[in-house]
Amino acid sequence: MPEAVQPYDAALVRAQFPALRSGRAHFDAPGGTQTPEPVARAVYDVLAGPLSNRGRRTPAERNADSFVLAARDAMGDLLGVDPGTVVFGRSATALTFDMARTLARTWQSGDEIIVSRLDHDANVAPCLIAAERAGVRVHWADFDPATGELDLASITGRLSERTRLVALTAASNLIGTTPDIAAVAEAVHRTPGLLYVDGVHYTAHEFVDVPALGADLYVCSPYKFLGPHHGVLTGPADLLRDLAPDKLRPSTDAVPERFELGTLPYELLAGTAAAVDFLAGLVPGDGARRDRLRASLTALAVHEDALRDRVEQAIAQLPQVTVHSRAAERTPTLFMTFDSRSPEEVSDHLAADGIDAPAGTFYAYEPARRLGVDSGLRIGLAPYSTQEDVDRFIVSLGDLLGR
Repeated sequence: MPEAVQPYDAALVRAQFPALRSGRAHFDAPGGTQTPEPVARAVYDVLAGPLSNRGRRTPAERNADSFVLAARDAMGDLLGVDPGTVVFGRSATALTFDMARTLARTWQSGDEIIVSRLDHDANVAPCLIAAERAGVRVHWADFDPATGELDLASITGRLSERTRLVALTAASNLIGTTPDIAAVAEAVHRTPGLLYVDGVHYTAHEFVDVPALGADLYVCSPYKFLGPHHGVLTGPADLLRDLAPDKLRPSTDAVPERFELGTLPYELLAGTAAAVDFLAGLVPGDGARRDRLRASLTALAVHEDALRDRVEQAIAQLPQVTVHSRAAERTPTLFMTFDSRSPEEVSDHLAADGIDAPAGTFYAYEPARRLGVDSGLRIGLAPYSTQEDVDRFIVSLGDLLGR
């Protein structure tokens, strides 16, 4: 029998976020979460202590080395991968540009790649640019704007022995759709192609198991799940060894360092390790950190989904609102437009009521075009979201739309 889901105490979690003491309700988590005190403290402690470049001779060198290794261990636990395959970079976007350029060196005329209209442009544009430079053909996977569901056949029907890469999001940052990545991976792996998965939005809401997903390369951003601003990429060690990234001549050729350009941001890596520890402690528990993450993130998903259901039920009673987040499997993220109000007007009204819910398309260039919208209001739930936040949002939105 499956283990019982532990109760989730959102008030206890929320109390550990200094930014929330202002009393504002934050629904802007898909663009970046607020920071818990232990994460901020970890960043401060690194900068306040002895620090140098990585090494083992002096305390400052050993400190730097330990922060890197601890962050690799933490991300290995969060993603279910070997810590020795965890690559750090400036951002998920920068890592994807770097990896697309590296992969393209293995492509030749006649090869093909597939990108998706469901994706954030950070998982599309780098591939398009690399494909154009390499002279390879680009196919597009599509989704149904009426349901938000990925059209799996638009991928499988285009796979062939010429396929070299499929780039796909694990969760849409705009409408929340979570495609069946494992099914896509199974199909892709019948070809010579690799599956590059954008896990930036997905990692914030799911217990991630990269090997089970079947992703050959997986990228995410800790600032979406309570950590600092940088990027993380992982892939099998043999794949990372076989690739030939741009690097400085004296720098090591070892994995994963060969993909990391310049000195790493040690203070941010310490914050990332602290963020993973914080996630592992969202509900009481003991045992290995990976096991505690499973329990905590399972409980968090139940909490966030219940709040999302509450929002959806209330919005269904309001006039002139179109919710574009409709897929059967989706994150607690809602993207909506209004018949008689601009999303910016709604966002401004909410902000005046102490509620942060942004308007725009959030670099989801292709999904917005497919939906036929140039802006919308996005509501995103997070570990610190409460029923009180949701009710404030519902009342404020209802007041505006009822006028």
